[in-house]
Amino acid sequence: MGAVKTKRMPRAVREQQMLDAAVRTFGQRGYMAASMDEIAELAGVSKPLVYLYLNSKEDLFTACIRREAKALTEAVRSGVRRELPVDRQLWEGLRAFFTHTAQNPDGWAVLHLQARTHGEPFAAEVAAMREELVAFVTQLIVVAAREAHRDPDLAEGEVAGLAEALVGAAESLAAWANATPGVTARQAAATLMNFAWAGLGNLMEGRPWSPPQEAEQPVP
Repeated sequence: MGAVKTKRMPRAVREQQMLDAAVRTFGQRGYMAASMDEIAELAGVSKPLVYLYLNSKEDLFTACIRREAKALTEAVRSGVRRELPVDRQLWEGLRAFFTHTAQNPDGWAVLHLQARTHGEPFAAEVAAMREELVAFVTQLIVVAAREAHRDPDLAEGEVAGLAEALVGAAESLAAWANATPGVTARQAAATLMNFAWAGLGNLMEGRPWSPPQEAEQPVP
């Protein structure tokens, strides 16, 4: 009986097929529980072929993180139209973010949960993606401040902190939305806009919230 012949496929296509299977397995089973046998079976290839293409489980996981991170950042950037007012730009960026994470729950689980909890090399890959998103949001806030009044007085550190807070809130809300039946990407984006833009809008107009003055405590 002759050997079973498999259909020849371009290497790049075959590799994406393996990554699809790996993202699904890592996202649903977790990095530690996922096995190369399971990934190979889901991809419809032999385990030696997975090792030939992607070297090791660690390298395969890293490749998954990089692919999913690139896809997410590209989705957010392409979702924003620069000719729109800044609040609309932020809205469209958030909607693109939540749409992508909703449509790719396994990829989001790889980025948000698995990569951050299984060692520094993996966490560093996600941190690089996050820095790119924070820089993108920082620029939106800077532009908003310039458009709101002639002499914006937002300190660089404050803008960076606002961007960090917004990205962190989006990450947490995406995890909640994916775990909560019935929550749409549009609803998640609107929730964060209502939470963030009311405050940002006042800040842009020169009406920041100030903490109350605290009475000095007597020195014992």
